[in-house]
Amino acid sequence: MIELVLVIMAYLIGSIPTAVIISKKVSNIDIRDYGSGNAGTTNTLRILGKKWAVVVLILDVLKGLLATSLWIFVPNYNVYDNDRMNFMIVLGLAGVFGHIFPIFAQFKGGKGVATLLGMAIAIQPIVALICLIVFIIILSLTKFVSLSSILSAIAFMVLVVFIFKEKVILYKIFAILVALTVVLTHQKNIQKLIKGEENKINLKNKKK
Repeated sequence: MIELVLVIMAYLIGSIPTAVIISKKVSNIDIRDYGSGNAGTTNTLRILGKKWAVVVLILDVLKGLLATSLWIFVPNYNVYDNDRMNFMIVLGLAGVFGHIFPIFAQFKGGKGVATLLGMAIAIQPIVALICLIVFIIILSLTKFVSLSSILSAIAFMVLVVFIFKEKVILYKIFAILVALTVVLTHQKNIQKLIKGEENKINLKNKKK
């Protein structure tokens, strides 16, 4: 019973629409009515500028981290249990699902990449750090957030399945699903990249 309550809590944490709240407080707009229509870091950067994008990024990462860490309230789990790892994955996915389909924002949220990062930090910090470095390098070289997200998600799968050779089967499946999900949710971006129509991010841009 406690596990079910915690999963619901994880979903509710993920459902907190940080980008929507900040856009309404800062500019009295709904961020989803502008730009790409996503309630996430990239659209916040385009519409509100770098400062507020960083705030949204940090809060969305913390959502994933907090949701995944709710396992500590189950007294019969310990750090070395495979059951603990499996439950962390379930909690993290509930948080990510909440971010993508937030009950507090008409079920229209972001793509969940930042929240996935928070989840990965909670489960395996070293892998999360490597993926973050991959993201930063690709973004610095190309200025494409979509490409950076896709390649870092693929790197996550490669690290978990082939490099670190994680023994927990559900975690391997999760890593593969993360890569597939990020690729699928970026289909429009991939088409634009192929056509040379994808927008680059100007990290020095100002609020519009």
